[in-house]
Amino acid sequence: MGTRRAKRQVIAGFTVAIFLGAAAWSHAQFRPFSDHTRALLEGNWQSCRESDGQYGERVYDGRWAGLPPFELHFGPYHEFALFRGVQDDHRDHASPDNLLRPYTVELTGAAAKHKWETSGLRLDVTLAGGSREDCESWWVTLRRADTSSSH
Repeated sequence: MGTRRAKRQVIAGFTVAIFLGAAAWSHAQFRPFSDHTRALLEGNWQSCRESDGQYGERVYDGRWAGLPPFELHFGPYHEFALFRGVQDDHRDHASPDNLLRPYTVELTGAAAKHKWETSGLRLDVTLAGGSREDCESWWVTLRRADTSSSH
């Protein structure tokens, strides 16, 4: 009887873990797809309207060999920001410290795409639609800037 009870507890534990894991994954707003051979960061960012009516934002703390630490902000909505250094306090995207200008990607019809190159980094973002009506999905690629090409 003790063995049956232990098996039920293990099964119940796995079930809870699976449901919690699935819930966490469904709320994940950035899904990386890169193995870092082509890009430092590459994946899908989704900014969704939250219960308070505001769109979600994600902050990525970048710490890569050969580059000073930085923060990359995805969202809210179709805003992006890049700041030197990493800090706990939220930073205003309209701040002159934001290295991305413009920081809001403009939509042309239902399409949007923008590239920035600054501080040794190149950020490409492309609107990829949305999985839900209240979400925007973006394909994001962050690479080291190509210093060999002449501009």
